[in-house]
Amino acid sequence: MSMNGFFISFEGIDGCGKSTQADLLKSHLESKGETVVLIREPGGSIISEQIREILLNPANDTMDASTEAILLAASRSQLTREVIIPALENGHVVICDRYADSTLAYQGYGRGIKLEWLKKLNAFATAGVEPDITLLVDLTVDEALRRMESKSFDRIEMEGVEFLERVRSGYLEMAESYCERYFMLNGIHTIEEMSKMIINKVEEIKSEIN
Repeated sequence: MSMNGFFISFEGIDGCGKSTQADLLKSHLESKGETVVLIREPGGSIISEQIREILLNPANDTMDASTEAILLAASRSQLTREVIIPALENGHVVICDRYADSTLAYQGYGRGIKLEWLKKLNAFATAGVEPDITLLVDLTVDEALRRMESKSFDRIEMEGVEFLERVRSGYLEMAESYCERYFMLNGIHTIEEMSKMIINKVEEIKSEIN
């Protein structure tokens, strides 16, 4: 397939601030005349959002880790084929708040599912589509939980400190393993400082590709 667009993913533990940065980046790129598609995972399409409801519902507390991984892959498969690939084929910028690396971090490092199996599942679900750049907003678990004190936790957010520590460690390992596309930011920076760094990096990568 021929895809002339630009694919950006944001990653990080819950509460790190990545969703805020995704919104700011979208506004910046649109101000430069880009057509931007901003989506979230799990979700981003009608079917994928329905799967999201099942995945994150705290009432589904008996869900097995393998079921969780397969449902996430199903949501991702629908999103990729229905939204991401057509947008990239049309030359648009796609910003995804979480993508395939989240499964490696949460279900692999967090839940303990074998990474090789998850990588094969991801490859099938994404049809081999990978981000041009992955922006990892790194934040300590203590600070992330402090920021989320006033919100109601979904089923995965309720897993607690030790789980999130494993997830964060997984992201840090992936940032080293996939250093050619990862750009890591310290989530303790102000919103404005982080936004400026992200915009500069994205513009740099886009100019290299073009």
